[in-house]
Amino acid sequence: MRVILTLGIVLGLLVTSVYAEETSEQKVSSDLTEEQKVKHIKICTHNLEKIGKAIQAYHKEHGDYPEWLSDLHPEHLADANVLICPADKKDGEAIHPYTKDPKNAISYDYQLAPKFRKGVMETQILFGDVTPLVRCLHHNERTITNTLNLSFENKVYQAPYSWQNSPVKIYGSIENAVEVLEAGLQKMPGNARFFSTYPTLLKLYMKAERKEDAENLIDRFKTVMDSNNVYHYSYLGDMFREMNRHDEELQLYEELEKQKPKNRLVLERLEKIHKLRGNDELAYEYRKKYVPGLAFLGEMVPDFSATDLDGEPISIEAYRGKVVLVDFWAVWCGPCVAEMPNVKKVYEKYKDKGFDIIGISLDNDETSLRDYLKGNDIPWRQVFSGKGWQSPVAQQYGIYSIPNMWLIDKEGKLISNKARGEKLESMVVKALKEEPAE
Repeated sequence: MRVILTLGIVLGLLVTSVYAEETSEQKVSSDLTEEQKVKHIKICTHNLEKIGKAIQAYHKEHGDYPEWLSDLHPEHLADANVLICPADKKDGEAIHPYTKDPKNAISYDYQLAPKFRKGVMETQILFGDVTPLVRCLHHNERTITNTLNLSFENKVYQAPYSWQNSPVKIYGSIENAVEVLEAGLQKMPGNARFFSTYPTLLKLYMKAERKEDAENLIDRFKTVMDSNNVYHYSYLGDMFREMNRHDEELQLYEELEKQKPKNRLVLERLEKIHKLRGNDELAYEYRKKYVPGLAFLGEMVPDFSATDLDGEPISIEAYRGKVVLVDFWAVWCGPCVAEMPNVKKVYEKYKDKGFDIIGISLDNDETSLRDYLKGNDIPWRQVFSGKGWQSPVAQQYGIYSIPNMWLIDKEGKLISNKARGEKLESMVVKALKEEPAE
């Protein structure tokens, strides 16, 4: 089935008129008017339509899709300016590095870039011709929540970044979505890359009041899932919950906990289940098992033994009598780097009053770390193993996300496992005065 998306569904406010090229002032402005934003979308839509026609012509001639969008110019796409989105402030830079064209400046993310071509073609088998072939991610100033997509069937439509999570929107109806996804899963029932589609399809069956089909889908999934894969069990748990089979969902994760007592996904699900059942205390006990530092609040933080960047021994015990911030971070972590000016400000203000910091770097590249520390005049000591997430200290404390910032009092007890932002300074001040933190 080829799903036909109407312009009314996918283009919203767009009209067919073509606007002139934006001025440079409009292109670089981060404070565009709504009229300018709509204008950008109209031009970008027109660009994608032209790119789509050029791809079709290329495919007809060569029997395959181009390796890169730059291969379309000039034979199939005379005007290279069509490859630049007016909302692209850098005049030709795809958002994702793996889709960045090596030949020309191009704004658009080409989904059939060589490294990912095979996977996208499999995706097209499952999701049909609405699968994005070319995407523009430049129409949201802060986060990538909406995109303009050119589909394999040469239609342009707007959708969230994770377009496959909005099946009714992209297929036009529940019935169409069910038909396409069911057909796709039957072609690739055991392809683990697409197991998350089983819960999606089950939800559609339930909305369509096709409970028997939903039950059969669960039975089918059980025959293809990997009994050793926790994520596969989570898809099964999602389907149990959707069908209000809550006791089976709980039993599923309780059995998994026996096999994998420290698995974060299992503990998260058990916390959620017990919270929904009103068992708040039990839910919190599960939360303490997987949230780094939560179990140590008000308690002594276990010591670690390591060496700093200069090869000198370092431990929490050596900082007794000081208020110390243990900062799990990395140079490649945007939020960590964004936090650094605030951390440095607090350090400079209270370093002579009994406050200190230990950095636990989850970087892999020592040179990048040293360059950042030197370039930003970061004076406190750093623990670096070069093992990234497998850093022994990070592993010891169960760190799975950064920044993760623990404030420890003079006795070695954990004050907070979220010592960030504006709260950091007030926490440090109270700890130095030996006042209880709020």
